[in-house]
Amino acid sequence: MDMKKFQILGLAVLTCVVCLSSCTKELNRNPPNTLTPANALSNAAGYKTFLAKVYGSFALTSSTGPGNTDLAGIDAGTSDFLRLYWNAEELPTDEAACTWNDPGVPDFHNMNWTSNNVILLGLYVRSIYQITVANQFIAQSSDAALSSKGISGEDATNIRYFRAEARFLRAYQYWVLINEFGNPPFVDENTPIGATLPKQISRKALYTYIQSELKAIDPLLMAPHKNEYGRADQAADWALQARLYLNAQVYTGTADWADAITYAQKVIAAGYPLMTNYANLFEADNNLNNTEVILSINYDGTNTQNYGGTTFIINSSISSQMIPASFGLPNGGWGGNRATQSLPTLFTGSSESGDVRNLFFSKGHTLNMDTLQSFTSGYAATKFTNETSAGVPGNSTGGVFASTDFPLFRSAEAYLIIAEAALHTGDAATALAAYNVVRARAHATIAGSITLQDVLDERSREFYWEATRRTDLIRYGLFTTGTYLWAFKGGVANGKSVEDFRNLYPIPSNDVTANPNLTQNTGY
Repeated sequence: MDMKKFQILGLAVLTCVVCLSSCTKELNRNPPNTLTPANALSNAAGYKTFLAKVYGSFALTSSTGPGNTDLAGIDAGTSDFLRLYWNAEELPTDEAACTWNDPGVPDFHNMNWTSNNVILLGLYVRSIYQITVANQFIAQSSDAALSSKGISGEDATNIRYFRAEARFLRAYQYWVLINEFGNPPFVDENTPIGATLPKQISRKALYTYIQSELKAIDPLLMAPHKNEYGRADQAADWALQARLYLNAQVYTGTADWADAITYAQKVIAAGYPLMTNYANLFEADNNLNNTEVILSINYDGTNTQNYGGTTFIINSSISSQMIPASFGLPNGGWGGNRATQSLPTLFTGSSESGDVRNLFFSKGHTLNMDTLQSFTSGYAATKFTNETSAGVPGNSTGGVFASTDFPLFRSAEAYLIIAEAALHTGDAATALAAYNVVRARAHATIAGSITLQDVLDERSREFYWEATRRTDLIRYGLFTTGTYLWAFKGGVANGKSVEDFRNLYPIPSNDVTANPNLTQNTGY
């Protein structure tokens, strides 16, 4: 099956079947609603259509207005997962700043967000919604549920794989919540919907839950490379575990560098060689012959049209003066997000002179960001494009929607996790070898020795605009402190320190008000 289309397969079909009341979407979703609750989940094909909704909720937005049953009326432009998550991970850092004054956007670089920030509300609700959709699938795919429907044999075997994938996607969203909000409400497939208000789970307890879920489903998922493109397998499980353990000290107060190394090594051993051409990872045909990406959010410029995802990332990083057609989007170019000088400066110096990751547009732009209001103040980042590796536009109805998939996990991260964690454990040789694998692909100078700061810098060179930077800066103790400043950090031109409580986002105020089981994070 073409996984570019898997995510939208059956979304309209199951919108009513699962639990929702509205089947009106702004997206093109076919086939029409022909299934009923009685026959939708009678075999593996029906369950696969249901699973498409679980995956699809990562790439698609919700209806607008009073018919928006997915996200309780939040505008579709504010409800795409990747756009919300990207804003939360990139805009408060040294990698990106936005010219727009859209509600909630300026709060991030100014680092003065409150519990009423609409983007944080959107991310929080989107993650919980996706957990809810996964819970529904998990509840209806238990062995008891299959037995009651008379499903057995190969169909039952396949559905069990589907169920493990849904559990992985739920664990991933709980990782988003632990990473951004720390102490969210907790629900699983056994939680009665609407009967009681969900209880809050502590950050440490949620860490234990995510860890136990990922370990439990490890043997239940398909082996690496055995699943369809864009679907989770054991390697995705190991990649998320490695990331979880890398940040264990932030989440629990206790580091777990050894497990971070172990699971990152499992990813590498599974056979995900780095792509020869770095730029190919971020082009419109990056779904083809991609050896490095372990799991992606898939987009199609015709069938997954919304103003989030890579459509947002690409359009917001180019302007009409930059000839949008050369980025595969002739009618695009929103001129919003660009880099502070801290990011392109990482590519200066003789050791970085040949680095192929240095993908910025500087004509008519200043290197130094002197104002937040002008797109030309700071270089434009051109890493993501809707052109294919052959230099032709990707599928894009209207010339504005992108077909470029977004990598959630790729093996380059495993190498740099090993580099960082091995330095913490005193294994400098292992750290250096892993670090230089990434450097070699980038055509950067091979290092003879490295420090933790080198690894942090390399992570930015490798993963900029892939929604990792806030997490990295927090792990290094640099996000809020005065130890490291960048342009307009805290809303000041030369940067300033901010309160340490901003290492965690607030739980949205309306949920705290509505649910007396929730206690707001410190400082908000």
